[in-house]
Amino acid sequence: MSSILLHTQLPHFLAVALYAALAMHCWRSRWRGAMLDQPVKGMARWERFALLAALLFHGIALVQAIFPPAPHGGHVIAFGFAVALSVIMWQAVALYWIESYYARMEGLLVLGLPLAALCVLLPLAFPGKHLLANIGSATFRIHFLMAMLAYSLFTLAALHAILMAITEQRLHRGRLTPFFAGLPPLLTMEALLFRLIHIAFALLTLTLLSGALFSEHLFGKALTLSHKTVFAVLSWLIFAALLVGRHRYGWRGRMALRWTLAGFGVLLLAYVGSRFVLEVLLGHP
Repeated sequence: MSSILLHTQLPHFLAVALYAALAMHCWRSRWRGAMLDQPVKGMARWERFALLAALLFHGIALVQAIFPPAPHGGHVIAFGFAVALSVIMWQAVALYWIESYYARMEGLLVLGLPLAALCVLLPLAFPGKHLLANIGSATFRIHFLMAMLAYSLFTLAALHAILMAITEQRLHRGRLTPFFAGLPPLLTMEALLFRLIHIAFALLTLTLLSGALFSEHLFGKALTLSHKTVFAVLSWLIFAALLVGRHRYGWRGRMALRWTLAGFGVLLLAYVGSRFVLEVLLGHP
Protein backbone atom coordinates (compact mmCIF):
# COMPACT_ATOMS: atom_id res chain seq x y z
CA MET A 1 0.00 0.00 0.00
CA SER A 2 2.79 2.42 0.96
CA SER A 3 4.68 1.64 -2.26
CA ILE A 4 1.57 2.42 -4.34
CA LEU A 5 1.08 5.68 -2.43
CA LEU A 6 4.72 6.61 -2.98
CA HIS A 7 4.39 5.84 -6.69
CA THR A 8 1.33 8.06 -7.10
CA GLN A 9 2.91 10.91 -5.14
CA LEU A 10 6.34 10.71 -6.79
CA PRO A 11 5.48 13.15 -9.66
CA HIS A 12 4.35 15.69 -7.05
CA PHE A 13 7.66 15.53 -5.18
CA LEU A 14 9.76 15.58 -8.36
CA ALA A 15 7.89 18.66 -9.62
CA VAL A 16 8.28 20.40 -6.25
CA ALA A 17 12.00 19.59 -6.13
CA LEU A 18 12.59 20.98 -9.62
CA TYR A 19 10.48 24.10 -9.04
CA ALA A 20 12.23 24.78 -5.71
CA ALA A 21 15.72 24.18 -7.12
CA LEU A 22 15.06 26.46 -10.09
CA ALA A 23 13.59 29.16 -7.83
CA MET A 24 16.66 29.05 -5.59
CA HIS A 25 18.98 29.12 -8.60
CA CYS A 26 17.17 32.12 -10.10
CA TRP A 27 17.18 33.90 -6.75
CA ARG A 28 20.93 33.47 -6.35
CA SER A 29 21.89 34.08 -9.98
CA ARG A 30 19.49 36.90 -10.86
CA TRP A 31 18.35 38.66 -7.70
CA ARG A 32 21.34 38.38 -5.39
CA GLY A 33 24.64 36.59 -4.87
CA ALA A 34 28.05 36.50 -6.53
CA MET A 35 26.72 36.29 -10.08
CA LEU A 36 25.15 39.74 -9.97
CA ASP A 37 28.27 41.31 -11.43
CA GLN A 38 27.70 39.32 -14.63
CA PRO A 39 25.57 40.57 -17.54
CA VAL A 40 21.87 39.71 -17.21
CA LYS A 41 20.93 37.10 -19.79
CA GLY A 42 17.81 35.23 -20.75
CA MET A 43 17.08 31.67 -19.71
CA ALA A 44 19.84 29.20 -20.47
CA ARG A 45 19.05 26.05 -22.43
CA TRP A 46 19.44 23.81 -19.38
CA GLU A 47 17.09 26.09 -17.38
CA ARG A 48 14.43 25.75 -20.07
CA PHE A 49 14.86 21.98 -20.07
CA ALA A 50 14.63 21.79 -16.26
CA LEU A 51 11.50 23.95 -16.26
CA LEU A 52 9.97 21.78 -18.97
CA ALA A 53 10.72 18.67 -16.89
CA ALA A 54 9.05 20.29 -13.87
CA LEU A 55 5.99 21.05 -15.99
CA LEU A 56 5.91 17.44 -17.17
CA PHE A 57 5.93 16.02 -13.63
CA HIS A 58 3.42 18.65 -12.52
CA GLY A 59 1.17 17.65 -15.43
CA ILE A 60 1.35 13.97 -14.45
CA ALA A 61 0.46 14.90 -10.87
CA LEU A 62 -2.53 16.88 -12.14
CA VAL A 63 -3.80 13.98 -14.24
CA GLN A 64 -3.68 11.76 -11.15
CA ALA A 65 -5.54 14.36 -9.08
CA ILE A 66 -8.18 15.23 -11.69
CA PHE A 67 -8.93 11.64 -12.76
CA PRO A 68 -9.01 9.60 -9.53
CA PRO A 69 -10.06 5.94 -9.62
CA ALA A 70 -13.86 5.67 -9.71
CA PRO A 71 -15.34 3.49 -6.93
CA HIS A 72 -17.42 1.45 -9.40
CA GLY A 73 -15.34 1.81 -12.51
CA GLY A 74 -15.94 4.39 -15.21
CA HIS A 75 -14.49 7.89 -15.22
CA VAL A 76 -14.89 10.81 -12.84
CA ILE A 77 -13.32 14.26 -12.87
CA ALA A 78 -12.45 15.85 -9.52
CA PHE A 79 -11.89 19.61 -9.48
CA GLY A 80 -11.80 21.13 -6.03
CA PHE A 81 -10.15 24.43 -5.11
CA ALA A 82 -6.69 22.85 -4.63
CA VAL A 83 -6.73 21.17 -8.04
CA ALA A 84 -8.00 24.41 -9.61
CA LEU A 85 -5.09 26.40 -8.15
CA SER A 86 -2.64 23.73 -9.29
CA VAL A 87 -4.04 23.78 -12.85
CA ILE A 88 -3.94 27.59 -12.93
CA MET A 89 -0.27 27.69 -11.87
CA TRP A 90 0.67 24.86 -14.25
CA GLN A 91 -0.86 26.73 -17.17
CA ALA A 92 0.68 30.03 -16.02
CA VAL A 93 4.18 28.53 -15.88
CA ALA A 94 3.64 26.80 -19.23
CA LEU A 95 2.51 30.09 -20.81
CA TYR A 96 5.53 31.79 -19.25
CA TRP A 97 7.81 29.14 -20.76
CA ILE A 98 6.41 29.93 -24.21
CA GLU A 99 6.25 33.71 -23.76
CA SER A 100 9.84 33.91 -22.46
CA TYR A 101 11.06 33.17 -26.00
CA TYR A 102 9.63 36.52 -27.09
CA ALA A 103 9.86 38.78 -24.03
CA ARG A 104 12.16 39.31 -21.05
CA MET A 105 10.24 37.82 -18.11
CA GLU A 106 12.97 36.17 -15.99
CA GLY A 107 11.88 37.97 -12.84
CA LEU A 108 8.60 36.06 -12.82
CA LEU A 109 10.49 32.83 -12.11
CA VAL A 110 11.47 33.91 -8.60
CA LEU A 111 7.89 34.94 -7.88
CA GLY A 112 6.05 32.16 -9.71
CA LEU A 113 8.07 29.02 -9.07
CA PRO A 114 7.61 28.94 -5.26
CA LEU A 115 3.87 29.41 -5.81
CA ALA A 116 3.89 26.60 -8.39
CA ALA A 117 5.69 24.30 -5.94
CA LEU A 118 3.11 25.07 -3.25
CA CYS A 119 0.22 24.46 -5.65
CA VAL A 120 1.64 21.05 -6.63
CA LEU A 121 1.33 19.95 -3.00
CA LEU A 122 -2.11 21.46 -2.34
CA PRO A 123 -4.13 18.54 -3.86
CA LEU A 124 -2.29 16.16 -1.52
CA ALA A 125 -3.26 18.23 1.54
CA PHE A 126 -6.78 19.06 0.29
CA PRO A 127 -7.82 16.24 -2.06
CA GLY A 128 -11.38 17.62 -2.36
CA LYS A 129 -14.24 15.45 -3.59
CA HIS A 130 -16.01 17.96 -5.81
CA LEU A 131 -16.83 16.19 -9.08
CA LEU A 132 -17.53 18.16 -12.24
CA ALA A 133 -20.94 17.55 -13.72
CA ASN A 134 -21.94 17.86 -17.39
CA ILE A 135 -18.37 17.24 -18.53
CA GLY A 136 -19.78 15.49 -21.59
CA SER A 137 -21.21 18.76 -22.92
CA ALA A 138 -19.08 20.37 -25.64
CA THR A 139 -20.25 23.84 -24.51
CA PHE A 140 -19.15 23.13 -20.96
CA ARG A 141 -15.73 21.86 -22.08
CA ILE A 142 -15.15 25.02 -24.12
CA HIS A 143 -16.33 27.15 -21.20
CA PHE A 144 -14.05 25.27 -18.80
CA LEU A 145 -10.97 25.54 -21.04
CA MET A 146 -11.40 29.28 -21.62
CA ALA A 147 -11.94 29.88 -17.91
CA MET A 148 -8.70 28.09 -17.00
CA LEU A 149 -6.75 29.96 -19.68
CA ALA A 150 -8.17 33.29 -18.49
CA TYR A 151 -7.26 32.47 -14.89
CA SER A 152 -3.72 31.53 -15.92
CA LEU A 153 -3.13 34.66 -18.00
CA PHE A 154 -4.48 36.87 -15.23
CA THR A 155 -2.13 35.04 -12.82
CA LEU A 156 0.81 35.93 -15.07
CA ALA A 157 -0.44 39.50 -15.26
CA ALA A 158 -0.73 39.72 -11.46
CA LEU A 159 2.81 38.37 -10.96
CA HIS A 160 4.07 40.77 -13.63
CA ALA A 161 2.31 43.65 -11.86
CA ILE A 162 3.99 42.70 -8.57
CA LEU A 163 7.39 42.61 -10.30
CA MET A 164 6.71 46.04 -11.80
CA ALA A 165 5.72 47.42 -8.38
CA ILE A 166 8.96 46.12 -6.84
CA THR A 167 11.01 47.55 -9.72
CA GLU A 168 9.32 50.95 -9.48
CA GLN A 169 9.85 51.05 -5.72
CA ARG A 170 13.56 50.23 -6.06
CA LEU A 171 13.92 52.75 -8.85
CA HIS A 172 12.52 55.55 -6.67
CA ARG A 173 14.79 54.54 -3.79
CA GLY A 174 17.85 54.23 -6.01
CA ARG A 175 18.44 50.60 -5.02
CA LEU A 176 18.59 48.90 -8.40
CA THR A 177 20.57 45.66 -8.43
CA PRO A 178 22.02 44.52 -11.77
CA PHE A 179 18.97 42.29 -12.20
CA PHE A 180 16.48 45.15 -11.94
CA ALA A 181 18.75 47.43 -13.94
CA GLY A 182 18.83 44.78 -16.68
CA LEU A 183 15.04 44.55 -16.92
CA PRO A 184 13.27 46.23 -19.84
CA PRO A 185 12.10 49.84 -19.22
CA LEU A 186 8.94 50.17 -17.15
CA LEU A 187 7.01 51.37 -20.20
CA THR A 188 7.96 48.17 -22.05
CA MET A 189 6.97 46.04 -19.04
CA GLU A 190 3.71 47.98 -18.83
CA ALA A 191 2.99 47.30 -22.50
CA LEU A 192 3.54 43.57 -21.86
CA LEU A 193 1.25 43.73 -18.82
CA PHE A 194 -1.61 45.21 -20.84
CA ARG A 195 -1.05 42.74 -23.65
CA LEU A 196 -1.59 39.93 -21.13
CA ILE A 197 -4.64 41.71 -19.69
CA HIS A 198 -6.21 42.29 -23.12
CA ILE A 199 -5.91 38.60 -24.05
CA ALA A 200 -7.08 37.42 -20.63
CA PHE A 201 -10.01 39.86 -20.66
CA ALA A 202 -11.12 38.56 -24.06
CA LEU A 203 -10.99 34.99 -22.69
CA LEU A 204 -12.88 36.01 -19.55
CA THR A 205 -15.56 37.63 -21.73
CA LEU A 206 -15.89 34.44 -23.78
CA THR A 207 -15.99 32.45 -20.53
CA LEU A 208 -18.95 34.45 -19.25
CA LEU A 209 -20.74 34.23 -22.60
CA SER A 210 -20.21 30.47 -22.93
CA GLY A 211 -21.26 30.05 -19.30
CA ALA A 212 -24.48 31.95 -20.05
CA LEU A 213 -25.15 29.75 -23.08
CA PHE A 214 -24.51 26.61 -21.07
CA SER A 215 -26.75 27.82 -18.24
CA GLU A 216 -29.49 28.70 -20.75
CA HIS A 217 -29.29 25.21 -22.25
CA LEU A 218 -29.23 23.42 -18.89
CA PHE A 219 -31.40 25.55 -16.61
CA GLY A 220 -33.45 27.60 -19.06
CA LYS A 221 -31.98 30.95 -17.96
CA ALA A 222 -28.82 32.74 -19.01
CA LEU A 223 -27.15 33.11 -15.61
CA THR A 224 -27.78 31.54 -12.23
CA LEU A 225 -27.17 33.86 -9.28
CA SER A 226 -24.29 32.38 -7.27
CA HIS A 227 -21.12 33.54 -5.56
CA LYS A 228 -19.09 32.30 -8.52
CA THR A 229 -21.16 34.27 -11.02
CA VAL A 230 -21.21 37.45 -8.92
CA PHE A 231 -17.43 37.51 -8.40
CA ALA A 232 -16.71 36.62 -12.04
CA VAL A 233 -18.92 39.47 -13.31
CA LEU A 234 -17.45 41.87 -10.74
CA SER A 235 -13.94 40.94 -11.88
CA TRP A 236 -14.95 41.48 -15.51
CA LEU A 237 -16.26 44.95 -14.60
CA ILE A 238 -12.99 45.83 -12.81
CA PHE A 239 -10.84 44.80 -15.77
CA ALA A 240 -13.23 46.52 -18.18
CA ALA A 241 -12.91 49.74 -16.17
CA LEU A 242 -9.11 49.33 -16.16
CA LEU A 243 -8.97 48.98 -19.95
CA VAL A 244 -11.33 51.91 -20.47
CA GLY A 245 -9.25 54.00 -18.09
CA ARG A 246 -6.10 52.95 -19.93
CA HIS A 247 -7.38 53.85 -23.40
CA ARG A 248 -9.40 56.98 -22.54
CA TYR A 249 -7.53 58.49 -19.62
CA GLY A 250 -4.05 57.00 -19.97
CA TRP A 251 -4.05 55.11 -16.67
CA ARG A 252 -0.63 53.68 -15.94
CA GLY A 253 1.84 53.10 -13.13
CA ARG A 254 0.48 52.42 -9.67
CA MET A 255 -3.11 53.07 -10.73
CA ALA A 256 -2.94 50.30 -13.33
CA LEU A 257 -1.13 47.92 -10.97
CA ARG A 258 -3.71 48.38 -8.20
CA TRP A 259 -6.64 47.75 -10.54
CA THR A 260 -4.88 44.69 -11.98
CA LEU A 261 -4.31 43.14 -8.55
CA ALA A 262 -7.83 44.05 -7.38
CA GLY A 263 -9.40 42.42 -10.44
CA PHE A 264 -7.27 39.31 -10.02
CA GLY A 265 -8.14 39.03 -6.33
CA VAL A 266 -11.86 39.21 -7.07
CA LEU A 267 -11.48 36.68 -9.89
CA LEU A 268 -9.79 34.22 -7.53
CA LEU A 269 -12.84 34.44 -5.27
CA ALA A 270 -15.12 33.43 -8.14
CA TYR A 271 -14.28 29.72 -8.24
CA VAL A 272 -11.27 29.06 -6.03
CA GLY A 273 -12.60 31.14 -3.15
CA SER A 274 -16.09 29.66 -3.38
CA ARG A 275 -14.76 26.10 -3.48
CA PHE A 276 -12.38 26.81 -0.57
CA VAL A 277 -15.25 27.99 1.61
CA LEU A 278 -17.39 24.98 0.69
CA GLU A 279 -14.67 22.33 0.97
CA VAL A 280 -12.52 23.57 3.85
CA LEU A 281 -14.65 25.88 5.97
CA LEU A 282 -18.04 24.18 5.50
CA GLY A 283 -16.83 20.65 4.77
CA HIS A 284 -19.07 20.12 1.72
CA PRO A 285 -17.80 18.10 -1.28
